[in-house]
Amino acid sequence: MAKTRIAIDMDEVIADSIARFQEWYGLDFQIAITLEQLQGKNAYEVVAPEHQAALREYPNRPGFFKDLPIMADSQRVLSEMAQRYELFIATAAMEFPNSFLDKYNWLQQHFRFIPWRNYVFCGDKSILNADYLIDDNAFNFDNFRGEGILFNAPHNVHETRYRRVHSWLEIGEIFL
Repeated sequence: MAKTRIAIDMDEVIADSIARFQEWYGLDFQIAITLEQLQGKNAYEVVAPEHQAALREYPNRPGFFKDLPIMADSQRVLSEMAQRYELFIATAAMEFPNSFLDKYNWLQQHFRFIPWRNYVFCGDKSILNADYLIDDNAFNFDNFRGEGILFNAPHNVHETRYRRVHSWLEIGEIFL
């Protein structure tokens, strides 16, 4: 009998890329971007117009994805889930080609219990053959055949079409 398949996004689901935007923007412009400012917005919407190009370029720079902080409780919950479910990491890495090696190495360092064969570097996540997709971007659920579970993030606070989780502890309550 086949195990239930769960696909998990990386950025803002298991890896805290907002923290990197905050870090690099602060270093470049000596201005803090707070999570409160980001509620309902993308980062480029809260910075001065003359800084938007730099902010949009960050994910294209080598090293942006290299050592991102891990989302709280994601390792423990996913490790437990890996005993019951078939897990895939599905990241839209095609948008940022420099991210491939950093993301692969990050996964190998922090989520070794998910085999490399279950890493999916893609563009359109509708190609995924999974029962669930845990993602912070609702547009990834549009043509996905399984159930989308929206991982809470500042930019998606106004999205109401999907089941929302606010933490990995909530995901653990659903699946464990």
